[in-house]
Amino acid sequence: MNRQGHNNVKFFTGTEVEHTPAFGKKTLFVVGLQSATDIQDQLADCEHIYFGANMSFPSSIRTNDSVFWTPWENMIQQCLDQGYQCTLDIDVSQVEGLLESGLCEHNNFIPMISVKIPYIRQLGYNATVKIDDKDFAATNPGVWCHSLHTLQKRSVFTDWSKYTKDTVL
Repeated sequence: MNRQGHNNVKFFTGTEVEHTPAFGKKTLFVVGLQSATDIQDQLADCEHIYFGANMSFPSSIRTNDSVFWTPWENMIQQCLDQGYQCTLDIDVSQVEGLLESGLCEHNNFIPMISVKIPYIRQLGYNATVKIDDKDFAATNPGVWCHSLHTLQKRSVFTDWSKYTKDTVL
């Protein structure tokens, strides 16, 4: 991710600005895979940990690649076990791998599923987002269709300027 002041950053802190269950909480943002010890050293008075910050969770892995997933799961699991609320920001293509990990079984875990839609305003008023299944009647009871226009409500919008108040560690 191209973010000014965040070159070679492993950790930064700030208030969670995205409209999730952790909104407004003092947050440690973790970029990439980090050791549990390093995470603990940076926590200070944070009550929420955001893993995969700065789009650092790779989206090009196979969903069943346990060699890749296990270190991420272990890193996050240790923080969940200590009672922290934890978010993992992943691309929508990685949802099946996330489900295999078991992290979603924790009440303190927030899966942040990133769906990238460039040039959203150019798609027009009738654009629709379809939450689908991987095949016909494979894992979901059906499909959900949402007007892209109504998904863009002000109450859930976070302007890019809100992401500039973090402190790089």
